[in-house]
Amino acid sequence: MNNRDQISNKTVNMGLVSNVLLAFFKTFIGIFGHSPALLADGINSTSDVVYYIAVKIFMKQANKPADAEHPYGHRQLESISAIVVGAFILTTGIAIFWESINSVYELMVHNTEGQSASIYALYIACATFGIKIVLYLITKKNHKITNNPTLKALANDHLNDIMAAVAVVVGVLMGRLGYYWMDPAAGAIVAIYILKTGVEIIMDSASELMDSFPDDDFKKEVRDLAIRVDGVLTIDELSLHKFGPYYIVNMVIGVRGDISVNQGHDISDAVETRLLDHFRTGLRKVHIHYHPIAQNKGQV
Repeated sequence: MNNRDQISNKTVNMGLVSNVLLAFFKTFIGIFGHSPALLADGINSTSDVVYYIAVKIFMKQANKPADAEHPYGHRQLESISAIVVGAFILTTGIAIFWESINSVYELMVHNTEGQSASIYALYIACATFGIKIVLYLITKKNHKITNNPTLKALANDHLNDIMAAVAVVVGVLMGRLGYYWMDPAAGAIVAIYILKTGVEIIMDSASELMDSFPDDDFKKEVRDLAIRVDGVLTIDELSLHKFGPYYIVNMVIGVRGDISVNQGHDISDAVETRLLDHFRTGLRKVHIHYHPIAQNKGQV
């Protein structure tokens, strides 16, 4: 296992252990401390534990080396893992939102008797806020180091949990002041954050699997580097395929029609070398195809 995989694995393990503990305490105190908001957050943490286990399975498979059926390796499983995270988050958010809104309706319309939450619910919510800030900062830092899309999804989920913890604190405080409907209403707010995060994670990861360019600046930088190589007259086609943190570049360049095959090959090698040297950690392979064009033809 290389350093990138070690960092990713440690980050996932840290989040898994933290969520196991938080899921237990938030669910237990949420039930016996009469806090629908904290219970909703506890259910969210329980789902976190489930998808963290799924993430560990996917990441273990992603570490497998390239083989005959997967010549570029298995790193796309990292993006698939992130989609699994998003799907779990989205499903959890829908369930929590429905239950919370139903509780608010019962309290306000049917005048169901409310009950203030235990002070321990407030303690757990505050502890969750502090723990999740630490986890978010560490996971975000490690995502920048590894460029692992799964860690980006987990960092977003930690941020979501921070917002949820704030909502729980407000809900519990208002409930203890006699506004009982505010506690389940806070649970609904938690659910909205959960839904938003789930959709964003799925959209980002799906975009990576669809071979989308990371951004226009990256595309322009690749073109500019290639066109400055002596002998390159045009960049006619440029496509990227992403495999985990790495990109495979496929490029069609135009060269003079009166040069030899060997000269065209040398130009292609020069483009490949320049791109690999410039993007030392971001590119795995560069494939260059060249064809002859008229000398007076401009860049495409």
